Amino acid sequence: MATTPKYRRLLLKLSGEALMGTAAFGIDTAVVDGLARDIKAAVEAGTELAVVVGGGNIFRGLQGAAKGMDRGTADYMGMLATVMNALALGNALERIGQPVTVMSAIPMPTVCENFVPQRARRHLDRKRVVIFAAGTGNPFFTTDTTAALRAAEMGCQAIAKATNVDGVYSADPKKDPNAVRFDTVTFDDVLTKRLGVMDAAAIALARDNGIPILVFSIREPGNLQRLLSGQARATIVRERTI
Repeated sequence: MATTPKYRRLLLKLSGEALMGTAAFGIDTAVVDGLARDIKAAVEAGTELAVVVGGGNIFRGLQGAAKGMDRGTADYMGMLATVMNALALGNALERIGQPVTVMSAIPMPTVCENFVPQRARRHLDRKRVVIFAAGTGNPFFTTDTTAALRAAEMGCQAIAKATNVDGVYSADPKKDPNAVRFDTVTFDDVLTKRLGVMDAAAIALARDNGIPILVFSIREPGNLQRLLSGQARATIVRERTI
């Protein structure tokens, strides 16, 4: 018996590292194919899905700037890396029969659509997966901030933050065996305790627009669909409830 998804429209935030699997660099096509299957299953279960993907598997603007590059130039290079990842994920979805549209905040009509909010919402209404590439189109903003911004623009009911662990911890559980896991945590606690869920601008955008953030592990196949049915282990970041 099918389970009705808890969220009608969701923004999935994928890091670039999620696409490279166990490799040190680049894109692992087998991993991308697995992500595509999970996304298609979520759509078939009834969720309208938008995706923001990072570019850290190819290039990070902050790292380039730290090595002496102009920050604006480095950030634009990072945005172009996200376009490569978005095209790879979009192609994987197309190959398994899932309608998809890649939209870039930096105009490049030869390879994908320009980002137009009204058009993106129409694609989602028609059950197409929309992958947002090139960040916000501006330097000095992360793809986490892009995820919160696009979630607000698209009217998403939640942001699913895909990570390598099953929620939010007080410290890195891979380095600190005494790290405490949270089932729920407030936006303000994320900021004041520096829990590292997303950057401060993204947390503020989500908080101000009332969009909860679901932090879950993407490493387990099928976990996205379990998250949507309320069965996955995850941490919910939201406003304090009385």
